[in-house]
Amino acid sequence: MMRLVIIGFGYSAAAIAREIRPDAGAITVTVRSEAKATALRAAGWDAHVFGGTTLSTELVAMLGRATHLLVSAPPDEDGDPLLAAGLSAVMMPALTRIAYLSTVGVYGDHQGGWVDEDTVPQPVSPRSVQRLAAEQAWQDFADRQGAELGIFRLSGIYGPGRSAIENLRAGTARRLVKPGQVFNRIHVGDIAGAVTAALLGDGPLGILNLTDDEPCPPQDVVAHAAGLLGMEPPPEQPFETAELSPMARSFYGENKRVSNARIKARLGYAFRFPTYREGLLACLEAGNQAV
Repeated sequence: MMRLVIIGFGYSAAAIAREIRPDAGAITVTVRSEAKATALRAAGWDAHVFGGTTLSTELVAMLGRATHLLVSAPPDEDGDPLLAAGLSAVMMPALTRIAYLSTVGVYGDHQGGWVDEDTVPQPVSPRSVQRLAAEQAWQDFADRQGAELGIFRLSGIYGPGRSAIENLRAGTARRLVKPGQVFNRIHVGDIAGAVTAALLGDGPLGILNLTDDEPCPPQDVVAHAAGLLGMEPPPEQPFETAELSPMARSFYGENKRVSNARIKARLGYAFRFPTYREGLLACLEAGNQAV
């Protein structure tokens, strides 16, 4: 029987939990506040508080019984929070598989060229440097435990409630144009599908890029979403003159095309939303159903 512990119950982890729930004997999730934990318990989840520094007695017990572990909580300057809190001292005799959610940001900038899992990481931002260090720390932990580790390097995440559809409706969408710039993206439904397949399977995992088939300029995504809504897209705006936060501008400092060939071959996974076109249509339909 699968006993899954999920560290960090955010947007992607929640989608994975909903997907895998019918096949899991027990799921324990963690959040950072008691208020969130209480709300999740009311919704039927076994939720516990993990603030990133101390493992409660209850959480240690759950980890000790876990057969599977999903880690979604991000690292910081002190490293991965679960490992820093002393996970290595917890006896986990039943643990067989670990899924760690990382980022394609670890590859750094490749001036629009293609990268795959064999590409040597060259992280630029502090966030990506921390992610790469956390990947290695989890690999070391998995090796000591004798557990199979899947490191899922995620592209830009979108999905219902978090897409160009909602941005256009809110009047916040922009079409910034930087010649030659492309971004990679992944629909949350494919994060759920692929990670669930990995956790339920028994084959090798390793490093896997979780990204769709079509890296493309960001302004094309906004224009397509506007077409789906029957709206005029916002005017194109040169990147150089746009007012952006330092973090938003930093995303444009990295330009690469990320291959997903390995995850298709290794997991036999067929993407539900192979491009932003299918993904945005699903977001539109989900939003219309919610109205």
